[in-house]
Formats: sequence, structure tokens, C-alpha cells
Amino acid sequence: MTVVRALQPPPEAPLQVARVLHTAGFEAWFVGGCVRDRLLGREVGDWDLTTNARPEQVIPLFARTIPTGIAHGTVTVVLGGSSIEVTTYRVELGYSDGRRPDGVAFTDDLRRDLERRDFTINAMAWDPDRGLLVDPFGGQADLADRCLRAVGRAFDRFSEDGLRTLRAIRFATVLDFDIEPLTFAAIRETLAVFRQVSAERIHVELVKILGSPHAGRGLSWLIESGLLDEFLPGLPLEASSIADALRVAVPSLTVRCALLFGELHDPAAGLTRLKFSLAQRRDILAVLASREIDPEAVLTDADARRFVAKVGKENLDAIEGYQAALSADQTAWSGLFGRLSRCGARDAPVTARELALTGHDVMSRLALPPSREVGRIVQALIERVLEAPELNDAETLAALLPEVAASLRPDER
Repeated sequence: MTVVRALQPPPEAPLQVARVLHTAGFEAWFVGGCVRDRLLGREVGDWDLTTNARPEQVIPLFARTIPTGIAHGTVTVVLGGSSIEVTTYRVELGYSDGRRPDGVAFTDDLRRDLERRDFTINAMAWDPDRGLLVDPFGGQADLADRCLRAVGRAFDRFSEDGLRTLRAIRFATVLDFDIEPLTFAAIRETLAVFRQVSAERIHVELVKILGSPHAGRGLSWLIESGLLDEFLPGLPLEASSIADALRVAVPSLTVRCALLFGELHDPAAGLTRLKFSLAQRRDILAVLASREIDPEAVLTDADARRFVAKVGKENLDAIEGYQAALSADQTAWSGLFGRLSRCGARDAPVTARELALTGHDVMSRLALPPSREVGRIVQALIERVLEAPELNDAETLAALLPEVAASLRPDER
């Protein structure tokens, strides 16, 4: 147990929960990620407490609690609009499925609780009122050295829960740490355990890796460790070039996913397998569709507006970021996006929704029933406006309706 330098105390609600436990005669320590992030000076997300009090002793101390995981010793205390998880010191009774403990046993020994945790930097406990830090495995030293190290034997930690291998790379990527060599070696040694991890859990960690400023480094670790080939088989041997692209890519999850999944034979299948949402898949695939476009074929302002209509205004920034990271020769694509800016194509009317005349207006003015013909007339109006945006005025378009309708071939009506 050591005395730590003055740290900014936790917010009032979690601090009050700890003090209530102390007043009732129990130990209470902030533990895990909140301690790590406070020592690093990073913003803390969740404030978690560990205590020697059993759940049935915690619950009566507070006006509102939620039995989040009673069997595993966790009670959520709701106080002042905040939710604070309070978990009894525990040891875990084996992992037969490589995902979750077969059972837990409560203990009164804080050290035994800390030694079940994944990494040294997550295995520290802090009492801010007394200024004390319990750090039995050298977490502070590893923070100072910017080193990610497993608690105890890395092979054992990763064999308990296969997700820890991916979490190792995620933590090192997000924090910009090195991975201790024996810890990294154990990732490849426990790939068989990782294969039991669900796609949903992989998705969460992968998104955090790709969202990091150091995503390129993280992808290099995924490749070197063999993890990437486990959940994204089929990437080409030169996948390291993707890591290089990620190093210069804009901080956009859509762009970075496009760079990674775009190397697969079937990007849509890969995104679906790893549980990306429908909206995420749509955006990523829209960016990948830009690979079929020849930027040198966009020769006029009207071409530029047609390009915007084809790819969608909402995808322009992502496509620009993707092509900037991907293309060795930026001349053609930078020229295209320069034209978009000069001619105002980003703001020009390019879809039916942006027309000054609606489908209902077309039916009313031409006395037409709902039909495919109405849709074709609207599309013809869009083509006129793409050529000359100044035509996008209700009366101007209305005056063009007879001519546009007459210009359609009989089989188009």
C-alpha cells in the first residue's frame, strides 16, 4: 500500500457511496479503469467500487439500488443521477468456456480480488479520502513506462477469457502503450480460446481500436498476433498496407472501416458477420462504391453535380477521407473535390427531395394519377436541374412540365 500524490477526487456521488460504506464499517476502494485513467490524467467514464461488504449488506445502506449481478457480487447504487457499481471482493472459480467464470466466491482479501484482473494497470485500488493506493502488481510502474502487462502469467489470464487478447491490443492502441513481450506472445498461444469469443464482443473492441488515433499501430498488432486472421479471414498478404493507410486516415470510423473491410472479397459479408449495424454497413459500402468511379471522368460542373447525386451528399466527407488515405496519386481526386467546392455542387439540388416541385405537384398540374410516369417526369426534372441548378424554381419547373412529359418515350410513360 502506498501513498499517492494528490489526485483530483472522484465526483461527489461515487465519493459519497464510498463514504457510506466506510461509515458502516466496510472497506471501499475505487478500482479498475477509473483508477488507471485518473492516474493518467484521462477523463474517467465509470466509477466502480470494490468492497468487503456482501451484496445483502450493501443494499440496505442506500435508498435506491439495482441488483445488477447479485450472483457475481455486483450491486448498482443510484445516487444523485449517477449509477455506481459496487462489487464484493471475489475470486473466480475456473473458466471452462473461455468466456466467463464458472462461478465466484467472495473473499475479504482485496489482493485476491485484484489478482484475478486482466492487466496490471487495471489491478490497482484507490482510497481518495486517505490518499492510499493498493498496487500489488506494479501497475504504477507500468503506467510510467507506458507498458501493458498481464497480471501474473499472461497465458493463464488469456486462457480464462479469450476476449482479453483483443482487449490487450485495444488498451495498448488507445493508450499508445507498448505490449510487454511475454504478454504479446501469449496472444498467439491462446488463439484457440479467442475463437470462442462472440462476434458482438469482437465488434465492440474492434470499433475502439479503429477509432483510436493509433489505429494503424493497433492493426499491425492484430496482424502480427494472428488475431485479425481469426475474425477477418481472407485479407491479402499485403494487409500491412492497410495499417499504413490507417496511420494517415482521418478520424472517421466509416473511413477506417472502409479501408479495412474494403480489402475483403465480400466487404458486406464481413461487416454483417461482425455485427455492424444496417446504417453503418450502408455508409461504409457507399464509401467503397466510390472505387468504381473514375474521378478524371468528372469534366464539367454538371458532371460534378451528378457525382454528388450518385454518391450522396452525406457520404462526401467520408469518400474524400477514404480516397486521401488510399490513393497514391492524389491529383485526380483532389481535383474532383476542388471542383465540387468551386461549383457549389455540395449544396446544389441533386435529389427529388430537393426539387422545388414535388411528385404531388406534378400530378396536380398534369392531372395524372400516381404512376411510374410521375416518377420518370420527376427524374427528368432532376436531370434538367443537374445541368442548370438555376432552374430549380417551382414556377420555372412547372412551365417545363409539358415539354418534359412530351419528351418521354411511350414506353417510359
